[in-house]
Amino acid sequence: IETRIDVTLFNSRLCLEILSDPHRRAAMRDSHLLVLTVATQETDGFRRFLRSAKHFNYTIRVLGKGETWKGGDYMSPPGGGQKVRLLKSALEDIQEENKVILFVDSYDVIFSSGPKELLKKFQQAKHRVVFSAETLIWPDRHLEDKHPHVREGKRFLGAGGFIGYAPNLKQMLSDWSGADSDSDQLFFTKIYINPEKRVNEVMLKFEDGRVRARNVLYDTLPVIVHGNGPTKLQINYLGNYIPNLWMFETGCTICNEDLRPLSGLQESEYPVVVIGIFIQQPTPFVTVFFERLLNLKYPKNRLRLFIYNQVKCIFNKYHESEYQGVKLIGPEEDIDPETSRDIGFDMCREDIDCVYFFSIDVDVVLKNRDTLRILIELNKPFIAPMMSKPGRLWTNFWGALSADGYYARSEDYVDIVQGRRVGLWNVPYVSNIFLIKADTLRTDLKDPDLFESETLDADMAFCSKVRDKGVFMFVTNMHTFGRVLSTENYQTNHLHNDLWQIFENPVEWEERYIHENYSKPCPDVYWFPVFTDVACKHLIEEMEHFGQWSGGGNVDKRIQGGYENVPTIDIHMNQVGYDKEWHKFLLDYVAPVTEKMYPGYFTRAQFDLAFVVRYKPDEQPALSPHHDASTFTINIALNQVGVDYQGGGCRFLRYNCSVTAPRRGWALMHPGRLTHYHEGLPTVEGVRYISVSFVDP
Repeated sequence: IETRIDVTLFNSRLCLEILSDPHRRAAMRDSHLLVLTVATQETDGFRRFLRSAKHFNYTIRVLGKGETWKGGDYMSPPGGGQKVRLLKSALEDIQEENKVILFVDSYDVIFSSGPKELLKKFQQAKHRVVFSAETLIWPDRHLEDKHPHVREGKRFLGAGGFIGYAPNLKQMLSDWSGADSDSDQLFFTKIYINPEKRVNEVMLKFEDGRVRARNVLYDTLPVIVHGNGPTKLQINYLGNYIPNLWMFETGCTICNEDLRPLSGLQESEYPVVVIGIFIQQPTPFVTVFFERLLNLKYPKNRLRLFIYNQVKCIFNKYHESEYQGVKLIGPEEDIDPETSRDIGFDMCREDIDCVYFFSIDVDVVLKNRDTLRILIELNKPFIAPMMSKPGRLWTNFWGALSADGYYARSEDYVDIVQGRRVGLWNVPYVSNIFLIKADTLRTDLKDPDLFESETLDADMAFCSKVRDKGVFMFVTNMHTFGRVLSTENYQTNHLHNDLWQIFENPVEWEERYIHENYSKPCPDVYWFPVFTDVACKHLIEEMEHFGQWSGGGNVDKRIQGGYENVPTIDIHMNQVGYDKEWHKFLLDYVAPVTEKMYPGYFTRAQFDLAFVVRYKPDEQPALSPHHDASTFTINIALNQVGVDYQGGGCRFLRYNCSVTAPRRGWALMHPGRLTHYHEGLPTVEGVRYISVSFVDP
């Protein structure tokens, strides 16, 4: 899996070296190493750094926690002097001569291997202080000619990571007297280019049970991967996998960490959520959108709605009386879409009870009623459910960005969309629907005009500002959440405009207008009436009166061979002495229909297995895919769906068709072997009874 990335890396072929060490030292233990880093606040990047350090058992000391950051950022150079001051102060307390200090950034760094490999590579470098290297010179390009040339590797020093013995680092920092806003990079560069003081491209490598970063340019395995400045997007991509966060063998290894469970809470204890709904243009199935919103499994007295509607008089069913409160901005108020989203954020920021803001565009088809609960329980500052468009690779997230900030396809995008890789993914762009913590809106994203930009669309501007603030945007595909409508060609010149959506949004049109019991014909599957209600009632009562239902296990002494591959909870006709009568029924009433439906086939209605099956949600609700041991099978519904039970039915996998509403007393007839691989659909409520016969085994 390859992705090109320009990062600073520590390995023996990419080092700028200061203070040569002519003496080879004895092998070092992990206890010789101490990692120092600066983090004035806990960000998503810092938590990712600590997680990777903990994975490899690094000893970490964090400097500057709680301080106000005055060192600038990569968007507004220079800066970083605060890190040098904090490091110099920390080194004063370290007295061991053989203590090795690794000083790295934390917000954009992940560990790819452990201390043992790091110390080994440091010793192999044979220098007392080793810096990471970069392709570009920064912040003073005029110093380029003073840098020594290298035979291979990168030429310019990077201040985001270096390693050395504590005494030598103290010596190197002894001349520092700069301000917090001065450039650390320039300070270290001037040491490096002073002759008196001087001494990538990355891919993911999946191994058995491990993920590594591999430098394809130098064919090395770096211990530390640092993606600073404009390469932060690539480090975010690598951070979805390293160290061992996602592997083919295990899938996602951290998706169940740091959760916020809602089960067991009283309704009054659920977090308050402001739901922002944005209707910027005429959109089909808006009434259905609000019906689905109402059906979310979440206490309505903990939900408040913010609705921005730019479309005049197309509907009026917001169900506002069901919610704790509703704020509506209509077209008459003449507020632009960008400002409306900031107003929605403010509604949450200013409400002391608001814990989350849930942003949904009206073109989202929210099929999963548990969506809000799932997102909250994942407990991320910013998270979006993956939404797609049927039959297309379009989704509401981008896996990568192009050089000009627009869509680019990441290596793993198709696998994520098609469900071959399932988990939580840190991505550079999301749209249409997301959940964001109110605390994040009040702190990291407190700035106004988050959606404003002179060059970018509102959604791209917002995502750019979220990234710049170091807030990770996660998307999850661990569940099926729904889809996004096509709105480009929606016409509004009819009385019922949605009727015309059969081409643009066929899935939504079918759900809206086609009867729920409609099913496409299944080849060679026939359905015909055969029993009266009395016959069905008497068969059920006879079986329950007999009462000796099988246990549903594979071992079954009632059948030849004593083993059932796909067992059911049932009673055989011969157990109640009804096998001769049943054969007579099949021969007189089923065989003629069989010979009519399957021309050229003659049956004597012989059977080895004829039985009544009982399905219950807490006993056996469904049956796994299987072939029947028959030439053809007769399946008779003995009670009524929607009255006696909910759910149930039979699905034929090869033809992707189902019979989901069998009438009481009607027989379903289909071939048993080879072509009609099928499954019993779950009974979700009540008790379902069917009579099954494997004819002509």
